[in-house]
Formats: sequence, C-alpha cells, structure tokens
Amino acid sequence: MKSRALSEILDALTQTAFFSENQDDGKVRCYACAHRCTLKPGQRGICLMRFNQEGELRAPWGYVAAANIDPIEKKPFMHFLPGASAMTFGMLGCNFHCDFCQNWVSSQALRDPASNGAGRYVEEITPEELVAYAQHSGTRIIASSYNEPLITSEWAVDIFKLAREAGLYCVYVSNGFATPEILHALQPYLHGMKIDLKCMSDPHYRELGGSLQVVLDSISLAHSLGMWVEVVTLVIPDFNDSNEELWDAAKSIASISADIPWHVTAFYPTYKHTQSPPTSAEILQRAADIGQEAGLRYVYAGNLPGRVGSLEDTYCSQCNTLLIERHGYSVFKNVLAGTGQCPKCGTKIAGVWG
Repeated sequence: MKSRALSEILDALTQTAFFSENQDDGKVRCYACAHRCTLKPGQRGICLMRFNQEGELRAPWGYVAAANIDPIEKKPFMHFLPGASAMTFGMLGCNFHCDFCQNWVSSQALRDPASNGAGRYVEEITPEELVAYAQHSGTRIIASSYNEPLITSEWAVDIFKLAREAGLYCVYVSNGFATPEILHALQPYLHGMKIDLKCMSDPHYRELGGSLQVVLDSISLAHSLGMWVEVVTLVIPDFNDSNEELWDAAKSIASISADIPWHVTAFYPTYKHTQSPPTSAEILQRAADIGQEAGLRYVYAGNLPGRVGSLEDTYCSQCNTLLIERHGYSVFKNVLAGTGQCPKCGTKIAGVWG
C-alpha cells in the first residue's frame, strides 16, 4: 500500500479536533502534545495524523488498528488492579520516532514507508462497540496503547466517557510528551497513566523527538492530578544504562513520589536499533538496586520472566512481607485485593486495588 493511499484512508477517519485553538489566516494550533504544532491549511502535525483541513484541525476518530484483551501487567501496571484484564485499543501514529520502538509498524505509519502496510489493520468501529466489547469480555479496564494515545485523545475521551458510565477503569500507556492543558482535560476520564521515561539525556530525548523536562513535568502533573502513575524505563545497553543516568532517573521519580512504581525493562534489538545487545538480568538487577537506593519503594524488572528473582513481586515497603507474587504477566498470589493494606503490619500500599 502506498503512503498516499494510507493517508487517504486515515484522513477519512477523522473528526473535528477539540484539543486545538484557531488562529489568524486559517491557522490552527494543536495542544494534544507538547509539540504544539501550528499548522496552516493543508499542513500535517509532527505526528502526521492531525492536520489542518481548510482552517479546521482534524483528529483521528472512528477506527482501531488493534483491539485486544491483555493482562494489565502487560501495560505494565503492577499497582493497578493486579490480575485484571484490560481491553486495549490503539490507532496509528506517534509524535516520536524512536529507533527501538517495538510497535513501529503502528507508530511510524505515514513516517516510515516500511509501515505503510499498517492500513490493512484499520477497522472502523464506534466507541459504543468498543465499550461493549470490553464488557462482553469481562474486563475491568480500558487502555489506550500501541500507538501514542495523546495524539488520538479526542477518540479516547469519547470512549472513556462511555466506559466510566459503565463502571470501567480507563488508562493511558504514553510517552508522556504532554501539555498541561491536555492532562487537565483528560483528568476527569483517566484513572491511570503509564509513562515512559526513556532516558535522562535531553540531547538523546531530542533525537527521539521529545524533551526530557516535558516528560518529567508530565509525570509530576499527572500524579498531582490524582491519576495513578507508573513509570517505565527501557534499559538499553550503551544508551541509558550507566549508573549515573539510572540514578538520575530514579531520583527524579522519587522527588515526585517514592510511591511511584518504577519498571526497568529489558531491551531486545528491534526496528532500527540493532547495534545494542539484549539487556541482561544483571543489568536490570543493577538498575533496580539503584532505584531502591534512590528511595523508590517499588521497583520492578520486566521482559525477563523468571530471571529477575523477587523483582517481579510486590513487597510491603514497611515489613517486607510478600504481597503479590508474579511470573511474567501472571499473578499467583495477591493479598491486597480490595483493601490495599499489608495483612501483617497494616501499612497502606499505594495503588488502585479495587
């Protein structure tokens, strides 16, 4: 499928964006993400999915490129209804261009010709149908993921309005390159947000298409707005795995709240980043040790099930009692369900326990 043909398919599946401002001479300014693109008629944003059509910003609406039932641990969330299923949906496009993206076929659509085949995954659907799918599947959570949810926030909000009315929980799986305006607008609908903290080098962040301080500010603001926040760092050898960078990441998270879970996860060579080796269990253990030393109460290691010992499990931060036992995405023991309190010492464990 040629890029032009894909753009025609996607452009037809849009509605008027409401996370935007009209300006003079038919220009519009988008604030769905921190790029804050100002677009003349006919121009597309950095994400390539939002565009100015005759003085009106158009935003993706009315389709999914994927919709699956996943364990919430896969997002990953460890302190958000452990063991629950999440109906996870995604569209196409991203405001970053990470060369190590595991979902690059979806995220780099219209940007990388190798992603043009993503059009075959597009399926038209309504918010009502998606929420019904979640209900019929017995899930408790709806998650916007796979591509970057910030750039498709109008679509997510229309789904989440219905989902919340149905008693479902709603979460974003995001790179955190958000504006304060969009986080405030999403606050009534979002229960939780998983945010990637990709590195602690602003030059490296700019190579990926973002800014370090914006992401740190998003973590802080989402937390202060009452969303349950968990942070993930994909630990890539020779990119962000130095002791100094891991320490800076952990201290930055702890300065917001020591209760924010930090996931250090293993990298596998993928997409255009094939020069680094896979992340070893030893590197993840070192990263976790640094996180704990920096004051974080809950540090987890991911993508290496069964190889990281206790770093898959949740322990009481006060008495070290085993509270949740996991292997990969499976939960074998959970004594926190409903109460969120350690049965041994009564300590309240931060999280959403249902």
